[in-house]
Amino acid sequence: MPDPLFAIPCITIEGERKTLADYDAKVLLVVNTASQCGFTPQYKGLEELWQRYRERGLVVLGFPCNQFGAQEPGSAEEIGAFCTKNYGVSFPMFAKIEVNGDGAHPLYKYLKQHAKGILGTEAIKWNFTKFLVSRDGARIERYAPTTTPEELVTDIEGML
Repeated sequence: MPDPLFAIPCITIEGERKTLADYDAKVLLVVNTASQCGFTPQYKGLEELWQRYRERGLVVLGFPCNQFGAQEPGSAEEIGAFCTKNYGVSFPMFAKIEVNGDGAHPLYKYLKQHAKGILGTEAIKWNFTKFLVSRDGARIERYAPTTTPEELVTDIEGML
C-alpha cells in the first residue's frame, strides 16, 4: 500500500494539479522557498543537486512561502520568472503555500509530523527548511535553513 504522502494534492507554479504520486519511487527534496531571503542563493545549490542526481532518481520540489518576513510577496508568474532568470531553476516549483498555522498545506502538515525539528518542535522556523524523503516515503529527514544543499550530498546518495 503506497504511503499517504503520495496522495497529497499540490498545484504547480503553472497552476497544474498534481499529487506526489507523480514522483513515486523518487527521492524527494522538499524545500519551502522565498525570493527575498538571505538563504535565496541556495536556489543555485538546489538546482545543482537536481542536475547532478535527477537521472538517479532525485526530485527537488520548491514550495514558495510568504510566512517568514514577507520574503515571497510575488505572484506565481513573478516567482517563476525570478527563479529562472536569477538561478536557472528547472526543478519543479509549486504554487505559494503556507507551511505553519491553520492554513498549512497538507504536505507540510505531513512532513512536520513525520520529521520533527529541534527539541521535537513541528513548526517550520524559516525559509529553506528542507525535507529529504526516501523513495517509499518511509524515511524523512529534516534540515535547517542554514544547512546548505551541498551538505545534503551524503544523505541524498544514501537514499538513492
